[in-house]
Parts: sequence; structure tokens; C-alpha cells
Amino acid sequence: MNAIETRKMTKSYGKARGIIDLDLVVSQGEIFGFIGPNGAGKSTTIKTLLNFIHPTMGSAEILGMDVVKDTVRIKKEIGYIPSEVSYYDDMTAKQLLDYSAGFYGKDCTARRKQLCELLGVEVGRKIEDLSLGNRKKVAIVQALQHSPAVIILDEPTSGLDPLVQARFFEIIREENQRGATVFFSSHILNEVQRICHRVGIIREGRLVQVDAVETLRASQYKKVKLQSSLPEGIGLINLPGVQEQANHGRFTEFLFGGDIKELLQAISSMTVEDIWIEDPSLEEIFMHYYERGEGK
Repeated sequence: MNAIETRKMTKSYGKARGIIDLDLVVSQGEIFGFIGPNGAGKSTTIKTLLNFIHPTMGSAEILGMDVVKDTVRIKKEIGYIPSEVSYYDDMTAKQLLDYSAGFYGKDCTARRKQLCELLGVEVGRKIEDLSLGNRKKVAIVQALQHSPAVIILDEPTSGLDPLVQARFFEIIREENQRGATVFFSSHILNEVQRICHRVGIIREGRLVQVDAVETLRASQYKKVKLQSSLPEGIGLINLPGVQEQANHGRFTEFLFGGDIKELLQAISSMTVEDIWIEDPSLEEIFMHYYERGEGK
């Protein structure tokens, strides 16, 4: 049984695009990154999984349960942190957390206390008196206090300062180590790269690539930088697999997705005095998919 599975899941908004034929599998116990710019379909996917909106076509399951038919049972097993937090302003943080804990039918006291101490949550203050960052801290505690089996994160670090962000990622890693599955939607690629096992790239409502983070970085493309012995550089490299070439005086940079032996052979006849070959960052791969439109 997978933690999350969708089958041709589609959500249409009239003529507007939502998500299209989304086939996605997230295994139990993994941290899965879901990346794309604003408007790509990330939040629509999450809202459909949480049954906030219904799919137009297709289906989805969380822990083997249908997201529409079994939504009440599912919500007892998940923790959700939205990008924007909206709570009852006249409640204190403690009252809100007590109220939330009542839905799960378990004693959340110990874990809540631990999380509040780690994040510095002032439980006696009213929600309306809290800053955006402190409201987000309350949201984290609310989502994790019952030790959920599946954690769904939608741009979870917005509003958090760098120190709290670091603590948040430590907490998520600990949750994952105890067995929780994490679905992490974000457009901040270095966050995804540092914590996720696999990543899916969504483009204009369609899933265009799913792979291990390290596989995406290491096996698809190489980032190449050449230094020429001539002031004007080496010019255009006409070789299959060369993409995103940019010349800066003596230096030439590009992504390479072809046969590395052919590249080295071609370089041997050029005016090259130094070469760097490394794995590209996840952001460079991501921009490649968007700018070139691959995966359509």
C-alpha cells in the first residue's frame, strides 16, 4: 500500500487549467518533493488530496483510502501545514491546539509540549496578537502534535526566519525517521534538494518528471565550464547534447546531456586550457524543464 496514489487525477476550472491526468505514487516512509512555480498546479493537487475540492476526473488514495469517500478517516492520519495560516483570532494558541487535538482521539500533550519548546511557541497568547511567523509555528505544532502517518506541506517555510526554518527541517527529518511519509510542495528548490528523497516536477498542470533527487542531479545532465586560452573564447559548440550554452569572454558554460566521451573528444581539438564538469543543481535542472518545455 502506497502512502499517496493518484490515477489520472484531473481538476478543471472551466476554461482555466488546474491539474491534468496526474499519475503520482508516493511510497510510505519517503520524503517526496513536489516542485513547480506558482500556478503550476501544486496547491490544486494538495487541495484535491485533502478533499477541499473534488477532482473533475480520476481518483486518489491516501493510505489506501479514497480521498473523497474516506476523507474523515484520512484526516485523522494526516498533518497539513498550508502556505497561509488562518485561525480563530480570539483563541489563545493553547485553546486552538486543544481544540485541534480533540479531533484525533489521542493524548497529544507530550508531543505538543516538545514541539512548542523546540519552536518557541507562546501558548498563552491570542492568535490575533501573533506575528505571521509565530502563527506559522502554531500551524506546525497543530499539524504534528498527533504524530501523523502522512505529513502534507504546502510552502511550509513562508514567514519563518532562517533559524526556525532549520529547526523545522530537523523536526520533519525526525518525523520521517519514526516512519511518517512527507509530501513537500515548494518552489524553493534548495529546500527540496536538502531534504527530499525523490522529486516530481509539475509543469502547467502536468507531471513531467519524477526521479530521485540525486538521479536528477547526477545522471541526466552535467554542468560544464570551459576556459579558453583565447580572449574571445571558443565560440559555439556544435555537438549533440549541448544545451543552454553561454559565452563570457574566455569562459563558456552549458548543460550537457550527451555522450561524455564525444564531449571530451571535441574539447581536445579546441583552445581549452581548463575544464570543470559537475552535477547541476536541482534549480538548474528545473529551469531547463521550464525554459525548454521538455516533458510535454
